[in-house]
Amino acid sequence: MSETFPDTIEGPQVSHTMTGHVVIAPDKFRGSLTSPEVAAHVAAGLGDVPVVELPVADGGDGTVDAVVASGFTRVETEVTGPVGDPVRASYAVRDEPGARAAVIELAEASGLRRIPGDPAPLTATSRGTGELIAHAVRHGATRIVLGLGGSACTDGGAGMAQALGVRLLNAAGDELPAGGAALRDLHSIDASGLLRGFEVIVASDVDNPLLGPYGAAAVYGPQKGASPQDVAVLEAGLARLAAVAAHTHGLAGAAEHDGVVRAMGVAGRPGAGAAGGVGFGALTFLGAEIRPGIGYLLDLVEFDRHVEGARLVITGEGSIDEQTLRGKAPVGVAAAAAKHGVPVVAVCGRRTVGDDELRAAGIQAAYALTDVEPDVRRCMAEAGPLLERLAARIATAHLVQDHKQTMPRS
Repeated sequence: MSETFPDTIEGPQVSHTMTGHVVIAPDKFRGSLTSPEVAAHVAAGLGDVPVVELPVADGGDGTVDAVVASGFTRVETEVTGPVGDPVRASYAVRDEPGARAAVIELAEASGLRRIPGDPAPLTATSRGTGELIAHAVRHGATRIVLGLGGSACTDGGAGMAQALGVRLLNAAGDELPAGGAALRDLHSIDASGLLRGFEVIVASDVDNPLLGPYGAAAVYGPQKGASPQDVAVLEAGLARLAAVAAHTHGLAGAAEHDGVVRAMGVAGRPGAGAAGGVGFGALTFLGAEIRPGIGYLLDLVEFDRHVEGARLVITGEGSIDEQTLRGKAPVGVAAAAAKHGVPVVAVCGRRTVGDDELRAAGIQAAYALTDVEPDVRRCMAEAGPLLERLAARIATAHLVQDHKQTMPRS
């Protein structure tokens, strides 16, 4: 396990000079390549072009990989997985003026990919995420950036809170077992042992509330293996957690001095339903602030500094579709690049949106692996070499001719 922090930290991979360079800022290709791998293959395909490889993420899977590639240091430790088994998980740290920032990705400890067999929607826990936070704080972190996405649990952040010293008790005074179903028996919350002394910023583009038809259980429970009956059980557990938290002093949104209960407002806040309600847990137990995932993480990797003077930005993700247009990483990159007047193109495994929609989102053209290899299975198996072929096309269309001020459409 690495727990040392160097005095100097390397920045993103830079080739040649920064003058007239290309910024390569993709998200991962899920199931094929991490975001640093995507960036490396695109750089290789561009040929003798000055580039800055700046992998990005929006708070979900791959966030730790992206910030490590930008200069953070990876720290690995053993924590509790979503079904109780120990897992090796990592987070990233960087010393900043007056603070040590730690980037923690919920999917590292509590993600669906951490479940070895069938999903466990009623009993899966976010405890490991809390253990990562505790590890970082005990090693000097004063600012936690918590990326939410890809979770296996629907426990409202209960497991995370328990790992940080909160006691969730039934009517007999016994600690509740793991999972969202057990929350139906919640009688009281003892937050007197809660680990404190750090700030939490949640990086998430999910705007769902905790409860109701657009809430954590109804929308995301089925993706984690929950049946309709399971969804009803999980909804009841989350509602009980919100209700008891509303009457617990010392928690964000608890009863104020005027006696007005305010915590149900926390349950209704956009983002409270993120990651099976871990957004609610972060707001309520940790006093977190929720910020748009891709925007905040672009700030974290200093995108504005690296894009200054660039002639092109290449972004991308595995599938460019309607979800992309709702604010995922490529659109966030395009918006940030537009502030500097730098054109943006994208690479992807496949795309299902048209040219007009892409241009409206600030992306001039998109190049898909399926453009050069129609077999989707081969696209996933050979994503790296195919990306290099796409990058060569981009170089011809957008770089060789850019001195003529022409930007051909794909």
